[in-house]
Amino acid sequence: MARVTMSVIAEKTGVSKNTVSLALRQDPQIPPATRLRIEQAARALGYVKNPVVAHLMTELRKTHPVGYQRTLALLNAHPDRDAFTRHPTIPAYVQGCRRRAESQGYRMDEFWLHDPELDGPRLNRILRTRGIRGVIIVGLMDETRLPRKFQSVWKSHACVVTGVRTHEPTLSFCCVDHHALVMQAVEAGLALGYRRPALVIDDGIDRLVERRFSAGMWVGQQALPPEQRLRPFYQVEQARKNPALFHAWLEETRPDVIFTLYSAVRRWVEARGLRVPRDIGLIQLEQRASTRDWAGMDQHNDRTGEAAVDMLISLLHNDEIGIPPHPRATLVGASWVPGRTIRKQTVAAQP
Repeated sequence: MARVTMSVIAEKTGVSKNTVSLALRQDPQIPPATRLRIEQAARALGYVKNPVVAHLMTELRKTHPVGYQRTLALLNAHPDRDAFTRHPTIPAYVQGCRRRAESQGYRMDEFWLHDPELDGPRLNRILRTRGIRGVIIVGLMDETRLPRKFQSVWKSHACVVTGVRTHEPTLSFCCVDHHALVMQAVEAGLALGYRRPALVIDDGIDRLVERRFSAGMWVGQQALPPEQRLRPFYQVEQARKNPALFHAWLEETRPDVIFTLYSAVRRWVEARGLRVPRDIGLIQLEQRASTRDWAGMDQHNDRTGEAAVDMLISLLHNDEIGIPPHPRATLVGASWVPGRTIRKQTVAAQP
């Protein structure tokens, strides 16, 4: 059976081949009624995209920028209006989103979800006026439930979340593989000769990622005898006001290396007279500007941003609009980065 081409669809619907191409890519230049008519004709005729041609067009766009095609929305879900520039980690997500969007011929309009003058109906009107059908949500750091007043936005657009998995609703998301990165970090620590690894993570952050930090640590510790599997310290926010909580845990558990997200841990350790890395090692689970001399894991948050744009474009191309019945997940791998907060590798000892 011969493949149905765009030319056949154009002849059937009485429009140009270019109009058919734009309509099947959901281009806002084509009126909604015309797009619908072309889509219905394509389905009736049994049109299927040619994967070879689609791949070639993608390569052409990479080597020959096509300029502005359409716009995506980048929603700042953080309470800080300026989180895209001031937050320790969020700017990396944004950088990746912008870089990938630009390479694919898209521009990005930014919105702040905590703007007191913004709600779902108003945001929907703005997005509709600008021809925006795709949304990327960045900046959820303390909560996985999106504001209910924007429910209509999630229902009428293709949406992807970066960093965490959301609930009520659950949308497709891209994030680092938190579980795997902790296991990888623990493996690196054991290879360096450490034998009493411990996790310092705030309980709220661990819950935010569905305990994947502590689960990764638990799995990594299984290579050690039971007496060397130390319990985590979860009271980070309380310890910021009362470091004695951390000091008591430190003296009780006596770790030889700590895995954490917080630069404050170094101050707390040194306040007890311990020297880094001579007396105790520190491994950062999310490298950032303030901890560049630490050993640890690069989460590649910019790659997560890129993956979010790729996922969103795929949803748009397949006309997958609204809250998905089966949300997709893309997990990005982290990388080990050597640093000055760990000792040099010793002769490998068996756990």
